[in-house]
Amino acid sequence: MTATEVLITGGAGFIGSHLVRGWLAEGARVRVLDNFLTGRRENLADVQGQPGLTIIEGDIRDAATVETAMRGVRWVQHQAAMPSVPRSVAEPHLSLSIGVAGTLNILEAARRHGVERVVYASSSSIYGDTPVLPKTESMVPGPLSPYAVSKLAGEQLCRVWTHLHGLPTVALRYFNVFGPRQDPGSPYSAVIPRFATAALAGDPPVIYGDGDQTRDFTFIDNVVLANRLACTAAEPAWGRAMNIAGGRRISLLDLCEKIAVLCGRPGLQPRNEAPRPGDVRHSLADVALAEELLGARTVVDLDEGLARTVAWYKSA
Repeated sequence: MTATEVLITGGAGFIGSHLVRGWLAEGARVRVLDNFLTGRRENLADVQGQPGLTIIEGDIRDAATVETAMRGVRWVQHQAAMPSVPRSVAEPHLSLSIGVAGTLNILEAARRHGVERVVYASSSSIYGDTPVLPKTESMVPGPLSPYAVSKLAGEQLCRVWTHLHGLPTVALRYFNVFGPRQDPGSPYSAVIPRFATAALAGDPPVIYGDGDQTRDFTFIDNVVLANRLACTAAEPAWGRAMNIAGGRRISLLDLCEKIAVLCGRPGLQPRNEAPRPGDVRHSLADVALAEELLGARTVVDLDEGLARTVAWYKSA
């Protein structure tokens, strides 16, 4: 039996590289398309050279490159983006060109090649700062950054291509994904790798704002499972967007305390700086729709995920 061909755009990124490993472990043949603008070659170093893996260095904004990458593909996991709210504020044209024009190229090539499923990486940022919690998929979106606008536009393109062209798509709204190999070295890095590496060095982690803001974090293994389930989800899921999260929120102050303890630095106090433009105050997901339509579930909870993540940074 011929192995399934899976195209992972942004496969050298944090989430994408975990998907690559997951699919290789399932026996699939994996094609990575990444321009390495934010993706890191070291994220794939331990699997590079495996017979089931092909890495294509190219940009999803280039239609000819996408056309070549799409040939013979069964499933697409579209992760490619410029994954940063602050950077999208600083570079809106870049964020929107990748997120919108690039996604259009993916969908059109997938349609032409008869791809069976496109799974699109969306974001909780599309909800904006609506005060109602938890966030449900029926809420009216209120994006506060170019990044969030690009993700919402990508969702809508997926929905339209499903309804216009019969291309099965599923959009997954990620809530604060974390885990090993998440890059702590950029000014745009996510909070958990920044907190962990600072605490391990004995430095006060930086919190933008007062620290009472809350987030719904989900460990990377839960996201990998949801992506795999989305590839085979039945028709009621097609053209839909759904939350992928832990369904539990924690304040950044409490998160900082947990990480400090895991790093052997109990009592380490954070340093507060001014809030960043585009950041939302509170976030919590209702995950019932993904449970119903995908069978998605939490396989690693927050505490276990933090322990695994800190252990990885200790050994890195």
